[in-house]
Amino acid sequence: MKHPLVVGVIHLPALPGTVTGQGARAFGDVLEHAKREAAAWTAAGADALIVENFGDVPFHRDRVGPETVAAMTLAADVLRRESELPLGLNVLRNDVESAVAIAAMVGGSFVRANVYAATSVTDQGVIEGDPLAVQRLIRRLDAPVAVWADVDVKHAAPLAPRPLADLAEDAVIRGLASALIVSGRATGQPASPDDLATVRHALRATPLYVGSGATVAQMPTLLRWADGVIVGSAAKVDGIVTNPVDPDRAAELVRAATRAREEIGAPAP
Repeated sequence: MKHPLVVGVIHLPALPGTVTGQGARAFGDVLEHAKREAAAWTAAGADALIVENFGDVPFHRDRVGPETVAAMTLAADVLRRESELPLGLNVLRNDVESAVAIAAMVGGSFVRANVYAATSVTDQGVIEGDPLAVQRLIRRLDAPVAVWADVDVKHAAPLAPRPLADLAEDAVIRGLASALIVSGRATGQPASPDDLATVRHALRATPLYVGSGATVAQMPTLLRWADGVIVGSAAKVDGIVTNPVDPDRAAELVRAATRAREEIGAPAP
């Protein structure tokens, strides 16, 4: 898979078995929602998709239940069949192993690891990453699944303060992450250009993505340092994360990213 420029996020509604989810018999509605979102992103010209169980608040700290794995596997399989775009998985809050297993079985290309080669204090408690378990599972499954690791992930703080460059280097050099993600402090909040520059300078050859807050106006600034953007809130109706994808807003974001990449060229070394 080449480095995608725009990765469109598909936020699944609350899944069966979760606090606000409906029963299993209503799961068809979730699948129809996923299909509509994928169609909107595909028509807008996105280069890849990533699906996550965004509606499952409050999130599990680490392992999700079997019902969530089953639901996300079905949703991911439908998305792979409906769209020819590369597909990523993010099982919130940090069930990276389940994400890898799902991706391997449905032909997904990558997973997002919110906490990977680090330990973070989050609203779910203290989360410890386990890159060894993740990489061993990828090896056992013989699956071409890449790990995109967040660096100082949103809605969290490192257990002990460390330089951002050190966190990035640990994720790639010691944890074997294939790409890095830099986000803002929360969903929809902009990533700091200074943080992006720090990570880019630390690991010049590693693909780098903006994990939150990308807007049309910010594209030139963000893509000066990043290889691509993961877009969720900005593409929704009225920019509200819980609303459906607005095809016009999504297309405008893709056009803005394309223009910025053409004008800037490759990210700064």
